[in-house]
Amino acid sequence: MWITFYYQSTRYRRTLNLDDTKANRKLATTKILPEIIHKLNSGAFFEKEKNTIPTVDEYAKVSLSLHSKSRKATTTYDYETSIRLHISPTFGKKRLDKIKPSDIQLWQNKLLDTLKPRRVRNVRATFNTIFDDAIRDEIIDKNPISKVKVPKLDKVEVKSFALDEVKLIIETAKDDMKAFTALGFFSGMRSGELIGLRWSDIDFEKKEIFIQRAIRMGTISTPKTKNSIRVIDILDNLLPYLKEQYERTGSKDSYVFLNEKDEHYYDIKRIRNTKWKNLLKECSIEFRTIYQMRHTFATIMIENNEDILWVSNMLGHSDASMTLQMYAKYRKREDIKRASFLGNI
Repeated sequence: MWITFYYQSTRYRRTLNLDDTKANRKLATTKILPEIIHKLNSGAFFEKEKNTIPTVDEYAKVSLSLHSKSRKATTTYDYETSIRLHISPTFGKKRLDKIKPSDIQLWQNKLLDTLKPRRVRNVRATFNTIFDDAIRDEIIDKNPISKVKVPKLDKVEVKSFALDEVKLIIETAKDDMKAFTALGFFSGMRSGELIGLRWSDIDFEKKEIFIQRAIRMGTISTPKTKNSIRVIDILDNLLPYLKEQYERTGSKDSYVFLNEKDEHYYDIKRIRNTKWKNLLKECSIEFRTIYQMRHTFATIMIENNEDILWVSNMLGHSDASMTLQMYAKYRKREDIKRASFLGNI
């Protein structure tokens, strides 16, 4: 049961923490409501609320704990970072019930001055979860974020490499970077999946790779989505590079790519900021992120009319429509007459 009332021209809605039954309605009418009216007149009602409604920082800890067993460690880390860097500085000491939609809008506008829309969306999602958890606990009765529009996303920029650039990069690469770049360009794997790959995931006889883990910020977890857990083909031109890499690290029965301490890489940034950056510089190619190898695989395959369902599976997309939505402009349009079977009808 809930009650709604106005006090000094402000509307309030509060739960009575009772089931809506005939007996409870009688109890509310004869006892609870008179007590509330008395407390309102004496000022004790809101004094009590002031001491019971938590601040954002206080309830954020509760919210994080509620979801600790259902989230990946990397997701929890993202939530904690969002709270520490982007939510607490503005709202940490404020009570949950004192935050208005206008506060959220001004905060979001400020974030967009320094952060990309996608990142702002992620920060919003963290704050939104905190409010939703508080509503479920009946601490507050509305979520101010729901009144503020989500920022529009920038289009994902695909800056794929040309085939001659792919060839140059692989030929110029030394040691384990040769297999690393070949695998990136010829498999469509994500960067975290590349450094999370173990030799036990590779079947040379079947020419298949089982993608079942990724590494990000030192945390080993499952890939990005459920569909990202997949089996992909080893293309013929990739095979010799993998066998060459096996000579380096295969006997260790470990990860395919190891750092100088013979351990898996902590994060893709360790490769991106050193070996990858230096490799592109040596090739006189403009810097692009490692993720563009994945985009390059997709665009090259689609440009050359490979089966879109196969490409989608290699990428780990949920379905082909997702692949086409991102890479449709790379699909060749054959210069043929459409619907010729209709004749002169």
